[in-house]
Amino acid sequence: MPKRAAFEIGGVSIPPGSRRTVDLPVSVMSDHTPVNMSAHIIHGRSSGPTVFVSAGIHGDEVIGVEIVRRLLRAHPFKSLRGTLIVIPIVNTFGFINHSRYLPDRRDLNRMFPGTSEGSLASRIANMFLTEIVARSDLGIDLHSAAVHRTNLPQVRISPENPKMAELAEVFGAPVVLQSSLRKGSLRDAAREIGTDVLLYEAGEGLRFDEFSVRAGVTGILRVLRHVGMLPSKGITKPRTAPQYCTSSKWLRAPMGGLLRTFRGNGEVVGRGDVVAAVSDPFGEQEEEIISPFNGIVVGRAVMPVVNEGDAVFHLARVSSRSVAEGTVEDLNEQLSDDPLFDEDEII
Repeated sequence: MPKRAAFEIGGVSIPPGSRRTVDLPVSVMSDHTPVNMSAHIIHGRSSGPTVFVSAGIHGDEVIGVEIVRRLLRAHPFKSLRGTLIVIPIVNTFGFINHSRYLPDRRDLNRMFPGTSEGSLASRIANMFLTEIVARSDLGIDLHSAAVHRTNLPQVRISPENPKMAELAEVFGAPVVLQSSLRKGSLRDAAREIGTDVLLYEAGEGLRFDEFSVRAGVTGILRVLRHVGMLPSKGITKPRTAPQYCTSSKWLRAPMGGLLRTFRGNGEVVGRGDVVAAVSDPFGEQEEEIISPFNGIVVGRAVMPVVNEGDAVFHLARVSSRSVAEGTVEDLNEQLSDDPLFDEDEII
């Protein structure tokens, strides 16, 4: 059997059965400091798919960076088939500045496919697409809520894509949301060149959340096992299928003031339930926020000071309250109990 070819990226050759971090030059800062996009490549001895895992497209979404750190310390990669490309921080500028955006105030996830001669954001998007995404058969992109909000672990897929629906179920997050592809997003540009991308959303901007990190590491390992890159030993399957939600709605503050929330992420609410209340600082006026349908809280604000119209609760619609409650409870318990994620096993 002929030996597998080396993996070439950024002028670096990675032999089969080895791993290496490669720095892809992005730019030079005004003080002459070079800025790179660093990719860690694990090139297996045996052939198989090429999959990328990316985090930090938004620089304040640090939870994905922690998921990647733990993922790279996991033991099963010694027997990896295929090639795994891991990019912990795509938006280096935003990460350094604790900002969602790039210095030109552009959102990188609205700039794909980008061009090599455009704005800074456009150039980074183009480099990521051509150097990483175009080499891959599949991608897993890690995100969190913005600052002052938090998300329940969830996978987002585009409608009418059976392959991604299957992988979303394999991932095993409590909720799968169908969301249309947005022009300028990584998922949309990747689809145009034939690469499917699974999007994982969990946690809060600039914060770590242990439950969300565990769900992310677990889900990635499950997907890699499912596509034949890892052996099944030590990687558990979800006990139950996730709750599928085809639509969702943000509930907004009816007035400005102080927000008191009565429901948390993962809680199932019924139509007419009071989920929060907003009061003025004097206690003279108060308005309740009512759930308009049966749903699961998949995201919420954590900042108790709101303006009228601020997004407060992200509610995903469910057809059955009882089924949704059982699904979320089963998956949450499994993630809490799974011994794979004890720190001494990962680190």
